[in-house]
Amino acid sequence: MCKVQMKNARLRPFVLFMALFLMNVSWAFAQLTVTGRVQSKSGEPLIGVNVVEKGTTNGTVTDLDGNYSLQVAKGKTLVFSYIGFITQENVVKNARMNVTLVEDTETLEEVVVIGYGSMQRKDVTSSITSVKAEDLNVGVVTSPAQMLQGKVPGLTVANTSDPNGSASISLRGASSLRAGEAMEPYYVIDGVPGASLSLVAPDDIESIDVLRDASATAIYGSKAANGVIIVTTKKGNKDGHTNVSYSGYVAWDKTMNSLDMMSADQLLTFAKDNNIDLSSYYDVNNPANTNWQDEVLRTGFSHNHNVSINGGNEKTNYSASINFMDRQGVVRGTSMDRLNARSFVQTKALNNRLQLAFSVNASIRNSSTGPTGGNGQSVLDAMYYYSPLVPVKNADGSWYGNTQISQNFNPVRMISEDRYDTKEKLLQGTAQATLHIIDGLDWNLNLSYQNQQYIYSNYNSSKTELPSVASRNGQADRSTLENTRKQMETYLNWNHTFADAHKVGVMLGYSWEQADNNDGFGLKVYNFYNDDLTYHNLGVANNISINDVISNNLSTLRMISFYGRVNYSYKSRYLLQATVRRDGSSAFGVNNRWGTFPSVSAAWRITEEDFMKDQSVFNDLKLRVGYGISGNSLGFDAFYSRPIYGSTGWFTYVDANGTSSQYRILGATRNSNPDLKWETTGMFNIGVDFGFLNNRLTGTIEYYDKRTSDLIFDYAVSTNRYPYGWMTANVGDISNKGVEITINAIPVKTHNFTWSTTLNLSHNKNVVEKLSNDMYSVEYSDRANPDVGGYTSTQVQRIMEGAPLGQFYLYEWAGYDENGGSIFNDYDADGNLVGTTDAPTDEDRRPHGSAQPKLTYGWNNDFTWKNWTLTAFFQGVAGNKIFNATRCYYNNVSLVSNGKNVLAEVAEGQNAHDSRAQAPSDRYLENGSYLRLSTLTLGYNFGKLGNWINNLRVYATCNNVFTITGYKGIDPEISLGGLEPGMDWRNTTYPRTRTFMVGVNVNF
Repeated sequence: MCKVQMKNARLRPFVLFMALFLMNVSWAFAQLTVTGRVQSKSGEPLIGVNVVEKGTTNGTVTDLDGNYSLQVAKGKTLVFSYIGFITQENVVKNARMNVTLVEDTETLEEVVVIGYGSMQRKDVTSSITSVKAEDLNVGVVTSPAQMLQGKVPGLTVANTSDPNGSASISLRGASSLRAGEAMEPYYVIDGVPGASLSLVAPDDIESIDVLRDASATAIYGSKAANGVIIVTTKKGNKDGHTNVSYSGYVAWDKTMNSLDMMSADQLLTFAKDNNIDLSSYYDVNNPANTNWQDEVLRTGFSHNHNVSINGGNEKTNYSASINFMDRQGVVRGTSMDRLNARSFVQTKALNNRLQLAFSVNASIRNSSTGPTGGNGQSVLDAMYYYSPLVPVKNADGSWYGNTQISQNFNPVRMISEDRYDTKEKLLQGTAQATLHIIDGLDWNLNLSYQNQQYIYSNYNSSKTELPSVASRNGQADRSTLENTRKQMETYLNWNHTFADAHKVGVMLGYSWEQADNNDGFGLKVYNFYNDDLTYHNLGVANNISINDVISNNLSTLRMISFYGRVNYSYKSRYLLQATVRRDGSSAFGVNNRWGTFPSVSAAWRITEEDFMKDQSVFNDLKLRVGYGISGNSLGFDAFYSRPIYGSTGWFTYVDANGTSSQYRILGATRNSNPDLKWETTGMFNIGVDFGFLNNRLTGTIEYYDKRTSDLIFDYAVSTNRYPYGWMTANVGDISNKGVEITINAIPVKTHNFTWSTTLNLSHNKNVVEKLSNDMYSVEYSDRANPDVGGYTSTQVQRIMEGAPLGQFYLYEWAGYDENGGSIFNDYDADGNLVGTTDAPTDEDRRPHGSAQPKLTYGWNNDFTWKNWTLTAFFQGVAGNKIFNATRCYYNNVSLVSNGKNVLAEVAEGQNAHDSRAQAPSDRYLENGSYLRLSTLTLGYNFGKLGNWINNLRVYATCNNVFTITGYKGIDPEISLGGLEPGMDWRNTTYPRTRTFMVGVNVNF
């Protein structure tokens, strides 16, 4: 008994200890009702702050007074997150917890890439738009330019569904009378000016910075008048780990719309009702019912795969990627495949004072297409005009054809018998060195070499219908072209801050560049025994002609430049930047080889003023103003300013023995102009950057006035004074004025759901101010011939003073006469309307609208709910006109009597004997405005899976979901670039497609 009592006595302290321990544990893990107030540093309550227990879904949001209440165990961690503020974590110790959040200045502190350097966003004084990789457009794209559509205010991009086509792109309006490269922005890739976009796969892009005003672009001097687009690719990380990523997709393209042409039954009925005899054009005993669009078009299948490896540490980092894309066009015979490879390594030496970087990039691209020429020799044209009453092939298996009909070619036959293939090989090597001489002073050296080769291989078989080669019994055409570019740039960057208030930056540089372009040759051979080898063995052909030898003129251009920039910032409140560049180029006349391009810009961050510290309206408010001058030397060869003599024909030479020989006639093909110089663009820009509601609403408003002088154009001159009848000279002026608005907002932000949206609007007014001077004069220049029967010499646009590029100049359709024939307004020589006429002349043409949009816009919406994301991107234009050359041509009722097809609408509203229905008049000028849901993407992020998948995301995308437009053509999104914008050409307009794609992004 005693032993039992002693034992119990010894247990009492233990039991008491355990009881107290359990009471403490119970108290420690008891759920508390934690309350508090969340405010900003200025004491303003923050509404809608997410308050979440870390690692759980237990959370709430603050109310209108910034108050919150949440059940949570003591010792747990609460996470406070709010847009525009730094996320804060606090451990629960008491039932009352007040929190003050600090503003997140990441947006202002983010680095913006500028010419020959970078700076923080808050210190930028120019108009620069940055687009990160995750914000670029998603879709089957072949060029990074396509990914920018609708993303940058002032940047007008018109995409194409042609796998071998390129987007039309212009920035802040057209400012040249030269088409092609001369109208497009200048590209800089990883610090290499003028690098080819073909080297960059979309998956390798880190960000794109668009320099929009001249105060930003002037540092690139004579190549920057159309803006500068800087592409930065992904580089290796420095966390000591190696990351392997894969991204890929498969996609299907379907034609969105097609022309409603007459079926066989409709055509026969129309012919019967109007006494049109078609018997000579088809087998009346066995008429076909061929839908030529179905024969030509298909579902296009595409797939893309990108594998990248990157890694490194603080001393050395590296990356490598390989991308393969195979894209099948919806038009049979059109396709493209491309292999891109990129490699990059960067390391430090000399006690980390010397940084060295090397990269080797390569691309191989194969393209295939069919004929797209004029005079009916285009698959894109023939699939509409070819008669549905005839078959694809005859009963014996041979191709159907009818040579009685003018300009009539079987489209399926062209796809099979006329092949045009191109191989592009591109190689680039770069070396970059940065020496940190002293703190704040760096010396940079960049070297680059780029080699670009094209191999063009064409074959027209013995069964071709094309008239230029139909009698040659098979023709092979092969040619090569090589372009090389060598560059060296060296510059110093010095940055220093005095007294923690005055930040000064100075950059001085020199560059040298040589481009050797257009070096190539080729030949055509014909008369083969069979078509088996196509263009793969030219030696087995039986004929070759000296006239078919293809020669190219090697063009060597050199440029040297000196440039500099000074930046000044006082407490990030008052900002000033000045740049100057002096370029010397061999492209121009000996009297104008050098040009100087200065710029200056300033900014005032008003929110940094003392009188703005206590206000709660603006989170950011900055006023920017700048002016700069840049030039346009893009699109030149070495011979623009020099006299050129070439072959202008043949003559027969008879020697003393009476032997005749053919010799070339050499004559002038270009005049010398020692005064030729680059086009010069001066631009004034003023902008306001703002942020409200804790930066949940931010944006920019810009106004610019862009004036280009010394436009280069060809003028007729007297051959009594000059060897050649045309002179290339600097004469004209053109202006662009516009307003651009960008708004970024986060309308909804809850614990699980976020809606963020971005809207940009752009308006530009383009005017040709001057075309003539005392020496060279032209009243106007007619452009854009739609090539319709009976009006083959009539053009529908006019370049003239006081009007924009793309000004339509047309007959005015006035209805029908008593016989049902089209009539038009008739004007006298003084421009007075005197009645109507059935035979309009050139003086009856009048201005009718422009191809230039009054408004270009893009609207992006991102919705996030837990791990789900939905992106809806809208874009469009408004206020522009399109000349529907396709509808104009296929309304020609005489096509029916000539054995071809026409639009189904002809049967309803067209007199069968109206021979003037196709006259290029304002009847076919249509409103080109449209709104398009361009991209709809649904994705799911699985996050980390196991120990070997860091992140996995799958998504589905539909491009060109729907379009709202009144345009009657296939698609209103047509080229707005070049000298003939707004033309819906029948022989080159590729059908617009709707794309469905599924993809995956995985990081190992």
